[in-house]
Amino acid sequence: MAHTEEHVLVIDDDRDLCELLTEYLSSEGFQVEVVYDGEKGIEKALAGSYGLIVLDVMLPGGLDGFEILRRLRVRIGTPVLMLTARGDDVDRIVGLELGADDYLPKPFNPRELVARMRAILRRVHGEAGQISTSTVAVRHRVGDVELEVGTRRVLCGGKDIELTAVEFELLEKLLYRAGYVVMREELTRSVLGRPLGPYDRSIDVHVSNLRKKLGRGGAGSERIKAVRGSGYIYLLPRVSG
Repeated sequence: MAHTEEHVLVIDDDRDLCELLTEYLSSEGFQVEVVYDGEKGIEKALAGSYGLIVLDVMLPGGLDGFEILRRLRVRIGTPVLMLTARGDDVDRIVGLELGADDYLPKPFNPRELVARMRAILRRVHGEAGQISTSTVAVRHRVGDVELEVGTRRVLCGGKDIELTAVEFELLEKLLYRAGYVVMREELTRSVLGRPLGPYDRSIDVHVSNLRKKLGRGGAGSERIKAVRGSGYIYLLPRVSG
């Protein structure tokens, strides 16, 4: 039986592709389950214990990948990698806005899929798939936002905030370097595990989602500021007096 992080659910109606993915992912050490329609996909995702879900945008019937992701995100935070139509930036951006951790355009090389899956799993479970006792104690706190690395817990104003794996890693990087600009290229490499492409807006969408979940700071102040042509900075709280 595979460890939970190696247990993958594939939701895609392309049976030939699913057969290929099952064979390839199994050879890479993953345990794969496949579902060909949205309703059964949601049932499986909610009932099972999966390390990652591979979800196609285009599905038959009344549920497409976006609606499935929307319903899943209300209930579970399992990482989701979406498969999108090649060159369709709208699909990619919408998927990220709804809480997808990453996307991959079709057709794709199975090796790239595995690389992106492993990058997501590393972000969630750590390089070795385990949390060391020294990591549990690592905390970053800026103003009313506190992040605990080991438990992957985030508090904002004393309340728990549910973040996706990407949002958590993004916040960790920004809090660690609070008060300093972190370049978009660096964030894309360290958080998404790939180089920044010329038209890649993925990191910007994740920052936007993070801003919405954290809300405004004290007195309605901005928390994460975009620096034109450079990257993002997590602003230090103003000290009065």
